[in-house]
Amino acid sequence: MAPQPAPGGHSKGDYPWWLVALVAIGIVLAVVIIANDIYAQVFRTVFNGVGVTIFVTLVGFALATLLGLGVALLGLSDSVALRQISRFYIEVIRGVPMLVLLFYVAFVGAPGIVAAYNFLTGPLIQAGFSEPLMVRDFSLMWRAIIALMIGYSSFIAEVFRAGIQSVDQGQIEAAKALGLSRYHRFRFVVFPQAIKVIFPPLSNDFVAMVKDSSLVSVLGVSDITQMGKIYASGSFRFFETYSIVTYIYLILTIGLSLALRQVEKRMRRRDGR
Repeated sequence: MAPQPAPGGHSKGDYPWWLVALVAIGIVLAVVIIANDIYAQVFRTVFNGVGVTIFVTLVGFALATLLGLGVALLGLSDSVALRQISRFYIEVIRGVPMLVLLFYVAFVGAPGIVAAYNFLTGPLIQAGFSEPLMVRDFSLMWRAIIALMIGYSSFIAEVFRAGIQSVDQGQIEAAKALGLSRYHRFRFVVFPQAIKVIFPPLSNDFVAMVKDSSLVSVLGVSDITQMGKIYASGSFRFFETYSIVTYIYLILTIGLSLALRQVEKRMRRRDGR
């Protein structure tokens, strides 16, 4: 009998040789970085952007998750108008490339927000109680975070919608019969079951955002990619620089993927699967 696939797409008898190979390559590269002054200097420079990359990813994904959940709930509303608004938002945002959305938010949306703020606070500004907001006061990093939030929220909304709709309708009807409010039905009946379906694709989106956070470098935000671009343009050591950039991103994405996979396995064990 053929071995049955284990959670994660591998057979139970499979040994993760791919992971062993990656770890071995990672150790070799770490030794090279320690032993070679050029690689060590590149690593120190590029590593300065890790904090920004992590911050942009965590904040952007948290905001995208909240916005995506809100859009998904609108799409599941009893109101036809709200459902149409949700679908309109999802289809439009999903159809715009992330880089284009980043430029649009940074150079069209941000000035629009500043102009709207100055218009609304005009009386306070004229009275001397407030200062007008300048476009340059709107941080480029926060423009990038807002763009990632908007872009990913459309995909996350579909993840939440699919997960919520996967819950058996009979259980929802039973919760209604018990007199639970809409909020309590969602909190105690729907969401605990939906999260089992939601978590795997949601974790994939999280890993994807780590990679897409590199797009913020086009705005000059000092993330990993931007620090690499600055060093490479000044030293002309493109091979060494982008090898280190790739190395750091692989550490972040593969490490995060493995951690999230362990969380998913624990959830399955807890449910007795």
